[in-house]
Parts: sequence; C-alpha cells; structure tokens
Amino acid sequence: MKYQLFTYEAERTLRSGLAIDNHWFDLDEVARATGCASLATVSLDELVDHWSLSEPELDKLAAELAANPDGFSTARLDADSLTLRSPFSRPGAIYAAGANYRDHVEAMGRAFNQKLVLDPKKEGVPPWHFLKSGAATLSGHRGEVPYPARTERLDWEAELAVVIGRRAAQVSVDSALDYVAGYMCANDLSARDHLVRDGVDPSSPFRFDWIGHKCFNGSCPLGPVFTPAQFVRSPENLAIKLWVNGELRQDSNTSNHLYGVAEQIAYLSERVDLLAGDVILTGTPAGVGMETGTFLQRGDVTRVWIEALGELETRIV
Repeated sequence: MKYQLFTYEAERTLRSGLAIDNHWFDLDEVARATGCASLATVSLDELVDHWSLSEPELDKLAAELAANPDGFSTARLDADSLTLRSPFSRPGAIYAAGANYRDHVEAMGRAFNQKLVLDPKKEGVPPWHFLKSGAATLSGHRGEVPYPARTERLDWEAELAVVIGRRAAQVSVDSALDYVAGYMCANDLSARDHLVRDGVDPSSPFRFDWIGHKCFNGSCPLGPVFTPAQFVRSPENLAIKLWVNGELRQDSNTSNHLYGVAEQIAYLSERVDLLAGDVILTGTPAGVGMETGTFLQRGDVTRVWIEALGELETRIV
C-alpha cells in the first residue's frame, strides 16, 4: 500500500502527516489511535534519522489506515486547506549535481557556443556537485520565495531530490540505492548573475560565488510530499516537468541523467560519509531560463511535477 509523508503547519506548529489514496491524516493522531508510540510526536527528520526502524512501523500503520480509513475520521485532514511546508525542516547536507542531464548539457552548449562533454563517463570525467546551505533555503508546496536582493536573473531548475536513509560510506554503485530513504520534487532556484563576481580577474580562482548563486532564503523548495523509496520502481525512469505561469518550460525524463542516482551516491560516499537526512539534488533537464535569457519575476509561479512524486508549486514575491 503506497503512502507518502508530509509536514504541515497548524497553529504555528509543524506537524507530520501521512497520505494514502488522497486520504490525508495527522500522523500523531493515527499513531496514538493504533498504539504506534514510536511514530507519535515525531518529525519527518526524526523518522529518517532512524529510517530502518521507522519504515516497518509506517508500513503497518498505512495498512491499518488503508483497511479502515473511515475508522480514523478524527485524524482526517482536508488536503485543500493544508499549509504544507518542506517535508524536512532540518536536513543534513544538501548536495546538488551540475550539468547532469544530457538534454540540458546539449542546450547549454548550443546557447553559449560551448564545447561541453556529452558523455563524461566515457571520457573519464567524474560527477560534479556543489552544496546548498540548509534550513534557511527551504520552502514548501505553495511557498512564497522572496526575490533575492541585487538579482535580476533568477532561474528555475526542476530536480529529483534523493533523501539518504542511513550512513553511506564507500558504497558501491550496485548497493547505493539501498541507502535511499525516499524521493521528493525540488526546484534548485539560482541567482545566475551572482555566479561571477564583478571586478575579479577572470583568471582568479576566487571569481566564482556559488553561495550567492545558489544559497539564498527559499532557494531550495522541496515537496510537496516525501515518497519512500519502496514506492519508486526506478529513479532512472521518471517523467519530470516544470511550468512557469502555466507555460511548460522543462519536459524530460530522469533517463537522461548522465550519472544516475546510484552513481552519484557511490561517488559522493567515496569523498565523505553520507548521513541519514542528507539530500541530493540530481540535476536539471533542458529548458532553464538561462538557455534563452528568460528569467523569473515577482509574482511568477513555478510548478515542478515528477511522476509518482507529486507537484511542487512556488511563488516568487
């Protein structure tokens, strides 16, 4: 029985929830009603911190809810009236892959007349990642993201987000997906005009500003829900789309990954242990604003949809 987890705000408090077949429940209330004490009054961050213990309990709880959804009417929530937040409020490290979709690399190469590597594995080029900062960058479904100060080129990037469920150290590609707790939609918002620092010599290693480019309040919308990995048959065959104000801008599939999720996990785990709660943004497909010089403005609404994971909406204010 497929279920998804979410975080919502009620009376200025963050609460956890569980959704099954469009039935949305307060997790604390159904946990207490079924005697699942380990699932009561816990955040999604805490669940993932102990995912090997949490997941079997969630499976049992979901089975009870599916068998008798009307028996938990007091815990039912109106999905349309919920104020959803990022499923995780205190994630670990947020790693993000750059130039990891074949169609995106091809489009950027054409737009900027660059000779980019279209088959990095064949040429021995490893995956490439940067870091986004943590809690301050988060935004949830239908969240409002303030337009960053001193920015005129704010861009969108639909991405598959991967959440690590246990420590991964020096893991193999073959075993890497065993360390995944689940998946979400993400939007790696980017202040393109902050990447290069004005007045710094082009030959200087200090010319690039990845903090200004990728880390500002709300720059990492996540959600709308968290889908456990057991309900995603393969992270390498998911349709992914993004709309800006209802206009389709990105339309691809994760099969266009240059490095798959397992390869990224294995590579990162060679350099540093990945911990429960760490998030990996796995790259974006063709169709970002930088390819055409079209950028977000105040009042614009983006929607990221990934097959089996839901739709994440963000408004720029």
